Amino acid sequence: MNKVILFNKRPVGKPTLDDFKFVEEEQPEVADGQVLLKTLYVSVDPYLRGRMTEAKSYIPPFELNKPLQSAVVAEVVESRLEGFKLGDFVTGNLDWKEFQVSNGSGLNKVDGDAASLSAYLGILGMTGLTAYFGLTEIAHPKSGETVVISGAAGAVGSVAGQIAKILGCRVIGLAGSEEKIHLLKSKFGFDEGINYKKTADMKHAIAEAAPNGVDIYFDNVGGAVSDAVLANINKFGRVPLCGSISNYNDTEVDLGPRIQSTLVKNSVLMQGFIVSNYSTKFKDGMAQLSKWLQEGKLEYAETVVDGFDQIPQAFIDLFEGKNNGKMVVKI
Repeated sequence: MNKVILFNKRPVGKPTLDDFKFVEEEQPEVADGQVLLKTLYVSVDPYLRGRMTEAKSYIPPFELNKPLQSAVVAEVVESRLEGFKLGDFVTGNLDWKEFQVSNGSGLNKVDGDAASLSAYLGILGMTGLTAYFGLTEIAHPKSGETVVISGAAGAVGSVAGQIAKILGCRVIGLAGSEEKIHLLKSKFGFDEGINYKKTADMKHAIAEAAPNGVDIYFDNVGGAVSDAVLANINKFGRVPLCGSISNYNDTEVDLGPRIQSTLVKNSVLMQGFIVSNYSTKFKDGMAQLSKWLQEGKLEYAETVVDGFDQIPQAFIDLFEGKNNGKMVVKI
C-alpha cells in the first residue's frame, strides 16, 4: 500500500494536524511514457501556508481532499520513459506520497555524488536561488554596504547573508534564539546578530549594530521586526521582499506604521518577488551557487526530520521557529 497525505480542511490561524489526513491507496502501476518515483526527501516551506487559503495568489490554492505538494527529491524505481533509468535521482514539485508516477514533466535530474540529495531542496534548490536572485537582481549589493537579514537562520536567510558577505558587505542577522545567533556568527560568518525575542527596543538595537544605517534589508518576516529595520534604512536603500511569515497565520488585518513617507524620504526601492520571476536565469544561478559551495564559501544547515508521517508536523514547526536552515523530511 502507498501512504498519501491529503489536505483535509483549510486552517484558521496556525495550521494543526487536523488540517491533514493520512490515507492509503494501491501502489500505482507504470504505463508507457511514465516513471515510478519513490519519495526520498520532502521540502516543507512557509509559502505552503498561503496555498491553504482560497485567496488569489501567484500559485493556485491546494484543493480539499487532494494530496498536498511541495519540492521533493525522489528516486526512479521503474521507468518506461525515455531519458530516465532505474536509480536516477530527480527533483520536482510532487505530491506528498510515498510512491507516485510521473510523465517526466517538471522533473530535473540531480547528482547525488556532487552534493547531498537534500541540498537540492535547499542551498542548491529554490531556497538558494531565492536568496541569490533577491540579492543580485533587486538589492545589487556593493562592497562595504550594510545588509540586514530577517529570518536569518532560516533556509533563505542563511544563504542570503552569506552571499552578501561574499560580495563584501557587512551583514547583521535577526533571529529568535541565542542558539541561532551563535550559528549565524560561527557557521555563516555574519558580523552581528540580534535576538528579536529578547530585545525590547529593536529600532535602537539595529541602530547600534548598524551605526552607518542599513543599505539593504532582505525581508523574510514582515511585521514589527521589519518596521524597526525600515526605521534605520539609508537613502537609496533597497528592500527585497521575500516573505512575511510573521503574518501568515493572522486572522485579522495587520496594522503597522505607514511606510510610504519613509520610502519617499529616503528614495528607497522596495520590491516583492518570487523566485520563478527569474526562471530563465536558474541555470546561471545554480552554477554560481555550486561554484561557491565547492570553493567552501557557502555553508548550509538543515533540520532533518525522519519519517513520512512527520511531514505535517515538520511544516507546523516552521511557524514555531524550530528549524535551523532548511527544514526537510527524510522518508
